[in-house]
Amino acid sequence: MIPESCQPLTREQMAWRAAQDLKEGDYVNLGIGIPTLAASYVPSGREVIFHSENGILGMGPKPAPGEEDPYMIDAGKNNTTLVAGGCFVHHADAFLMIRGGHLDVSLLGAFEVSEKGDLANWSTEDPAFPPGVGGAMDLAVGAKAIRVIMEHTSKKGEPRILKSCTYPLTAAGCVKRIYTNLAVIDVTPQGLSVIEMIPGMTLEALQALTEPKLQLASNWQALAPPQARAA
Repeated sequence: MIPESCQPLTREQMAWRAAQDLKEGDYVNLGIGIPTLAASYVPSGREVIFHSENGILGMGPKPAPGEEDPYMIDAGKNNTTLVAGGCFVHHADAFLMIRGGHLDVSLLGAFEVSEKGDLANWSTEDPAFPPGVGGAMDLAVGAKAIRVIMEHTSKKGEPRILKSCTYPLTAAGCVKRIYTNLAVIDVTPQGLSVIEMIPGMTLEALQALTEPKLQLASNWQALAPPQARAA
């Protein structure tokens, strides 16, 4: 269980943390779910070009209430915006950008991630929830860096970072960094390295919620984002 002294991050705070690692000039695809929130949290003055597989290059943050355009949606069917200089492209061209290796980063959601960076995010094999691979398989092999944003455990409190994924894989060995509501973890050749943890969290408590062995980075820091704001 999560220690009572800990306050897990909200979905918005998780997206905020992932957005801080995006660099000036990066071309970034945002996956369905929590990743789509990241467009609202890029540091002021930093230009990041967001790509949406349904045909947007230059996607902006979520629109302000009352300013939604029903024809401007992202890959998850959420209302979005277009930044100055942004453009629309054919669906096929959006995938050519992915398959051609033109994206620097892809932020994806996941059901499970293994200690080797295997990604499972398209099917739980539950007949009540039809699989939806979307562009995940293309992104997992086409983007230069794959980073995942997900809750650290399932609703039942079971680990989602595993020694081996139990769900069908999207791609093997592709994930390099995992952002959860409890920590930021790098996938390295030496194993999983914890680089940040929320205040009050200990490596022992985090390990109890994670199946594979964790290592604490020598330069680890506290993960304390600003107060969540509406995204």
